[in-house]
Parts: sequence; C-alpha cells; structure tokens
Amino acid sequence: MKLKVCGMKYQDNIKQVASLQPDYLGFIFYKNSARNFDTESIPELPKSIKKTGVFVDADIDVVIDKIKRHGLKAVQLHGKESPNYCKELQSKNIEIFKVFSIKDEFDFSVLKPYEGIVDYFLFDTKGKQPGGNGYTFDWSVLNNYPSTTPFFLSGGIGLNQIEDIKKFQQSEASKYCYALDINSKFEIEPGLKNIEDLKKFKQIPAFAGMTEIMNYNVNEKGYYGEFGGAFIPEMLYPNVEELRQNYLKVMTEPDFKNEFDQLLKDYVGRPSPLYFAKRLSEKYNTKIYLKREDLNHTGAHKINNTIGQILMAKRLAKTRIIAETGAGQHGVATATVCALMGLECIVYMGEIDIARQAPNVARMKMLGAKVVPALSGSRTLKDATNEAIRDWINNPVNTHYIIGSAIGPHPYPDMVTRFQAVISEEIKWQLKEQENRENPDYIVACIGGGSNAAGTYYHYLHELDVSIIAVEAAGLGVDSGESAATSVLGKEGIIHGCKTLLMQTNDGQITEPYSISAGLDYPGVGPMHAHLCKTKRAEFLSITDDEAMKAGLELCKLEGIIPAIESSHALAIFEQKTFKPDDVIVVSLSGRGDKDLENYIDYFKI
Repeated sequence: MKLKVCGMKYQDNIKQVASLQPDYLGFIFYKNSARNFDTESIPELPKSIKKTGVFVDADIDVVIDKIKRHGLKAVQLHGKESPNYCKELQSKNIEIFKVFSIKDEFDFSVLKPYEGIVDYFLFDTKGKQPGGNGYTFDWSVLNNYPSTTPFFLSGGIGLNQIEDIKKFQQSEASKYCYALDINSKFEIEPGLKNIEDLKKFKQIPAFAGMTEIMNYNVNEKGYYGEFGGAFIPEMLYPNVEELRQNYLKVMTEPDFKNEFDQLLKDYVGRPSPLYFAKRLSEKYNTKIYLKREDLNHTGAHKINNTIGQILMAKRLAKTRIIAETGAGQHGVATATVCALMGLECIVYMGEIDIARQAPNVARMKMLGAKVVPALSGSRTLKDATNEAIRDWINNPVNTHYIIGSAIGPHPYPDMVTRFQAVISEEIKWQLKEQENRENPDYIVACIGGGSNAAGTYYHYLHELDVSIIAVEAAGLGVDSGESAATSVLGKEGIIHGCKTLLMQTNDGQITEPYSISAGLDYPGVGPMHAHLCKTKRAEFLSITDDEAMKAGLELCKLEGIIPAIESSHALAIFEQKTFKPDDVIVVSLSGRGDKDLENYIDYFKI
C-alpha cells in the first residue's frame, strides 16, 4: 500500500517530509483552505515522489497552469468536476484522482461515468470543508465497492487508526485500496506536519518494506544499501570531491536543465519512440514494447549521459575529456559531444574490442578523438577503464573523466543514472498514451556496468507493481569459465572506485569476464544494480551468446530492426520466461546493430 501526505505548505517542512519518501505529496491550490499552497515554487523533491495538486472546481486553465509551473505528476479533484472535465486533463499525461465524500452510506453508481477516465478514486469523509476535516467515515461502506479502479482511502487517518487499518487490510475492499492519504491528524498546525508522528505511522504493516524501498535512492554518502562509496587514490580526491559537491547543484540550475533538454530534443532526437512490437508480441502471446534508444543520434542510449557530462565539464571549467569504452558506443558518444563543444577527447579501448568494433573506432577518429588501446589484462572494457583512471590521476586539474556506465566512485553512479533517467521518464507518459497506464508489468534491460538499465528502471524503483528484470551475459554458460554473469558468479568487492558485486577469485583477484557482446563483458555491475540484486528487487537472468544472437536475428526478421548484441540479450528472455497475454513488458532496446554486423556475419555465416 502506498502513502500520500497531503496539505503541504512550508518549504522546510516539505523537505523534511520528503526525506521520509512518501509516494505522493499533496499541495492544495484552494484559496479557502487553511493549507492553501501559495508559494512561488515547490522545492526539489526525489524523483520517486509524485507532486500532486489538489483543486476544488478550479477553472481547467488554472489547473493546467499549475501542472506546468510546478511539474505536477497528479491532480486530485475535490469538487463537482465532470467526466468531461477529467477527460480534458487526460492529455496532460498526469494521474487523475476524483474525490468522493462518504458519511454513513454511498451511492456507488456515481462512479460509473468516471470509469476509464480517472486513474484513481479517493474516498474522503463528508464534512463542512472539501477535505482536512479530521475525522473518519465508516470504512465498511467500501465492502460493497463495485469497481476495479484502485482508490485512495482518506479522512481523518491518524496513529489511533492503526488497528483499524490492520483490520481493513483483511477486508474484501482493501483489494483495491492503492494508498492511504493522511493530512490533519499529523499536524502541529494546518500545513505543518509532525515528522516524528509520520515516522511512527510508516512503521505499520500497511507499509511493510517501505523502509527498504527507500534505500534504492543513493544516500548522502554515495551508497545504495551496502554498495557504492568512493574508494579512490588520494591524488583523485580533489577531482571527485569537486564533482560531488557540485553535480546536484549544477543539474538543478534552470540554464543547465534548459540546455540539456534542448540538446536532447534537437541534437539527440528525443523522445525516442516506445514501439509496440506487434509480430514479436504475437509470437510470445504477450504485449511487448521496445524503448527505441537505438534511434538516438549515434545509435545508442550513451549520448544521453555524454550530453549531460560535457555540459557538467564545461561548468567546472574542464578543457580535456577522457573516456573508456567497450562496445565503442560510449566512445562514439563522447567523441561526438567533444566535437560539438570543441574539447580535446581521448578514448581508451581494449585492444580486443578495437578489433571487433572497428566501425566505431573509425567513427571516433572521424570525430576527432584519439583512440588509445589498452594492452594489459584481458584487453577489454575493464582494462580500458584502468587506463582511463591512470590518465586522470596524471592530469587532475584540467581533465574530466566521462564514465559511461553507472559505475565508479560516488557521485558517478548517481550522476550517470540521473542523466539516463530520461528513458524511464519518457516511458511513463508514452505508456500512458498507448495503454492508459504509466506502469508496465515488467521493465527489462541488459546489464554490463548498467547505465541503460539504471535509466530504464529509475522511475520504477519504488513502484512495487512493476517487476524489474536485469539481463546479464552468460557467455558460453554460467559454469563454463567464460561468462560475465555477475549476479551468479560475483562476490562483494571493490572495482574502479566503488564497492559492488564483482567476479573474483577466493584471494580477491578479478576474474576475466567473457561475452560475445563487447558492452557486457565487464566483471562487475554498478552499485545500484548490486543492491537490486541483493535485495531481490530485480530478477536477474543470464543469457548465453547463442541465445542472444538468435534473439537478435529474430527481431531482424519479425520487426525489421537490427539490434545491438547487448540489446539482444534482453530480447532473449522471451524464450526463457513465460508472460501472461495481457502483461505489458517494456524492453530497453539500448542500441542498434550496425557496430555488430561483423559479429552477426561471422556467427551466422551470412
């Protein structure tokens, strides 16, 4: 069950309540309310919290203006708003709650005209005011609830209702109770919430697991649960600390956000389509959507992050850019933004990856980058990262290291994830347009270091109705000795500046990974993904080279799309896992297969 805290008014108090990670925060835009929110702006909130505007028979243009001004994700309609009024708001890609007040009985037939138009009903206590009256109605009335539309339960809920809530959870009506909405019983004065009482309320069984879910966001020390941190040599400390102290502040600057959004739109070509794969869906008897990151400029998701980081580097007055790359897509994306901004670019790439990703190497050079081969170790992605870090140590003042995965010392995993979060942000409203719902049943992505997966999952981390599937490269088989399945083979360890799950020997030596995919042959995963694995928030599946290559070819023949081999791993799950016919599955198609044509040709003898 989710939690909404309504009637927020004071800036500092809003931040305190937001730190408790409720699912929704309500802001009342009704002048007659003692909790009327008349402040110019709402403070920055965690992405997982949905800002909800509460209105009472407001002019629809006023509602739309508040949605735009405050970035509202939901509206709560507390007056006599008609179904047509609600329908007009559907185009704004927000959740709509229609409120109905109950005293001793209720005519449920009034709900019918709103079915299929609003996302949720909200049942409150009938009183003198449209809300915030401070007392409850008889919840047993809801035992006759005839709808399947989920609802919010509101009206005078406080700490003294804990036993009633437990009892309600056993009732038939609770089956459709999506959230509890609390307000006046947790106030010191109207609009000022009692933080200690809220903390106590969150401990009740209705919110079991909520504390654990909160931790999927990185904490102030850079940890996801027990994974993350910044394990770096002393010489790198000034670089990393400068970035840590500035990245969130820079990312929230209006000028930065505007430039980032404009480049994503006009240069990258976002939003990338959410494509319903009809023939693939028919074959597997379920609904499969592909998030088409392969259609971005440069052909993969990597450009989202490099655009963000090059703008960050410029604001930190860095003049030289270094990067590591495996499949070459991150190297191409880095070379691209360096050409765009006129900055020096050096890309480190394993010698083996240079050979098997020749087209991308040529693209980097054409874009003006210097490609430096990594000749040590397995001569793949891990070793390219080692060389890039050595360069950064030797050039600490003028150099920014654009890390391409959700890996590395804090703040890199969080920063990369935030730049890639545009993927799940778009999926939300695109799915709303196509399926009239923001949340799929399953969200799927391949994982090496994990940047495309981090961005694809980001807005769903705290949505327990969305199952997360992470797909790793099993190579020649998990037990073959030639694999990159970190979730199965990894143990806690430190690599490239962070604590995570890592493939290693008993004495801590890193095991060489293997995958036919140059972007997935990394011996670890990002710390966020390690936490998702450890807490079982995500289901990790391992796909062999053979399974991935067949899935890639299948997409070519069924949908006319040639995927990157990395993405083919994610597509291969449909031969391994059965879904229901009405399940909605969104798969991140992280890149296109141009760079992998030689691999496809060699594998299938085309």
